[in-house]
Amino acid sequence: MLPPPAHRPRIRRTSRTLAALAAMAALLSVNMPDAEAVPPLGVTAQALPDETANRVGPLFAGSLSGGHFCTAAVVHSDGRDVIATAAHCLGDPQNTYFAPGYRDGSAPYGVWRLTGAYLAPQWTAGQDPDADVAFATVVPVGDGQGGDGPGGDGHGASVEDAVGGFPVAAEQAADAAVTIVGYPSTEDTPLRCANTTALYSDSQRRIDCPDLSGGTSGSPWLVGGAVAGVLGGYEGGGSDPDVSYSAVMGDQAVELYREAADAD
Repeated sequence: MLPPPAHRPRIRRTSRTLAALAAMAALLSVNMPDAEAVPPLGVTAQALPDETANRVGPLFAGSLSGGHFCTAAVVHSDGRDVIATAAHCLGDPQNTYFAPGYRDGSAPYGVWRLTGAYLAPQWTAGQDPDADVAFATVVPVGDGQGGDGPGGDGHGASVEDAVGGFPVAAEQAADAAVTIVGYPSTEDTPLRCANTTALYSDSQRRIDCPDLSGGTSGSPWLVGGAVAGVLGGYEGGGSDPDVSYSAVMGDQAVELYREAADAD
C-alpha cells in the first residue's frame, strides 16, 4: 500500500482522543462485501467480476498502455479516495494510475491518478520489509466525473462511489484465513486464492497460494472482507510464486491509513 525498481520485472513480489478513535472505528468496520463462492483453499483461479474483485485493480505506469506492475485495493475513507498497496509499489506515485475492476483491457470503473502517497519512515529511510504497506489518494483522470481518461469510463466523483471500499482490520490472528485478489503483470484478469495463514516471524505473515507472480505485489489480504495486509514485505512478497508474504499490519499501518483518510 516502492522505489522505481518496483516497475522493473522482478520476483514479486503509527493515540488520539476518544472522538478520533470512534471515527476510526467507523472507518474500519463498514461496507464489507457479501461472501462469494471461492475456489478450494490453496487453489488459485481467475477471480469472477464480483463486488470484491471490482474493488481491486492493477497499478499502471503512466497510462494503461504503460503496462501494469502492481496491485491495489480501494479502502473506506471519509474522502472516499484511498487505496492500499505495498510500499515498494509507490516509487513513482505521480506517474502511477489505478484501474479498479480492470479486465481484458477494459477499465469499467474508470482510471484514477495517484495524488498522494503515505509510507512509513522505516520504508523511505531503509526499505524495511516490515513497513512494506502503504496508502495513496486518487482522483479521476479526465473531466473529473469519474475517470474519463485513457481506457476509462465515467463512474462517479470518487473511486469509492464507483466500487465501494474495504474496511481495514489490523492485528489479525496468526492463523487467519485470507483471500488474496491480484493481477500478475502478464494477465489482464485478476486471480484469486484463499488459504489459512501462519506467522513467518513476529512481523511477517505467509500464505501458500500458487502462481501469484510478478504484478501481484500490493494485492489485498482480505480477512472477513477487510484488508488485513498486502502482498509484500519479506523479499518483496516472496521469491517463490507459490508462497507469499505480508508485513503484519499494526499500529504503524493504521496510522498511515489515518493520515491518508484525513488528507482531505
